[in-house]
Amino acid sequence: MAVHDGHRQRRLASFLQNGFESMHPHEVLEILLFYAIPRRDTNPIAHQLLNSFGSLSAVFDAPYEELLKVDGVGPNAAALLKMVPQLAQVYLSDVHSTEVINSKEDLARVLLPRFVGRKQETVYLLCLDNKRKVTACILIGEGSVNSSAISLRRVLEQAVRHNAASIVLAHNHPGGIALPSSEDLATTHALIRLCDTIGVPLLDHLIVADGDYVSLAESGILGRQR
Repeated sequence: MAVHDGHRQRRLASFLQNGFESMHPHEVLEILLFYAIPRRDTNPIAHQLLNSFGSLSAVFDAPYEELLKVDGVGPNAAALLKMVPQLAQVYLSDVHSTEVINSKEDLARVLLPRFVGRKQETVYLLCLDNKRKVTACILIGEGSVNSSAISLRRVLEQAVRHNAASIVLAHNHPGGIALPSSEDLATTHALIRLCDTIGVPLLDHLIVADGDYVSLAESGILGRQR
């Protein structure tokens, strides 16, 4: 039996009983690293990761190549750490995938998880049926929302393909603030006009930044209230 087996079992038992919420950041990392580093004490590696990047979230958001520079972190450990934000995104998105949308808070609950860990501008389309139940959430593009990232034609094609009764657009401002730019507004107004031609209204456009968001419908920019 490895010298650290008893310690690992105690750590895992603590997690199973109390979860991560009561743990320090280094303890969370220590446990995660158990599954990529089977024969080494992961406590000092966890501390080194935090010292190198500053916080738990910064460790998970660090580039793969930078993680590999930390002593004791190999390809498996670096890959595992990079999976965490993506797992959170997939889990939260799945949990709220069949929501009925009656408010901007409902929209935020469905859409904000899609932007967890996103470091570049990303655009999503939410399709709703005539009862405002989510039928699809589609990644439209990544890059710049006012250039190649969003194809208005693709938005309409996806809306028709999923037989949407109405749609919602959402995109993020990584490292910025949740306020629409002039390009965001121009894109929104152009999409409203195109949606009107196929009878599928654009209910809202959410601008997301650092866990915050702005609803263009609530602000009156769409010219209609939901």
